[in-house]
Amino acid sequence: MVVSVAPVEIEEADTESLVVPDKPWVTIVWNDPVNLMSYVAFVFQKHFGYSREKSTELMMDVHQKGRAAVSNGTREEMERDVEAMHGYGLWATMQHDE
Repeated sequence: MVVSVAPVEIEEADTESLVVPDKPWVTIVWNDPVNLMSYVAFVFQKHFGYSREKSTELMMDVHQKGRAAVSNGTREEMERDVEAMHGYGLWATMQHDE
């Protein structure tokens, strides 16, 4: 028995239909003159489930640096986190992670 192997044709990918993953997004909480530092740390613990230490560290970044990136993920996830932060009375925005 003789077996002949024919060359396999490989289709070239249609580059127009390729899906490029979205760059990650981050939620940023900004410093404000209204909320107590203890409240900000409490919100981070409650909403994100961060430990007391992590929440305090992020709160200190907000207080000392004026802002902190508190979560990252897809655009939709960050939209939910920003909305939640607004619900707690915090000033938050989202942007592409750099």
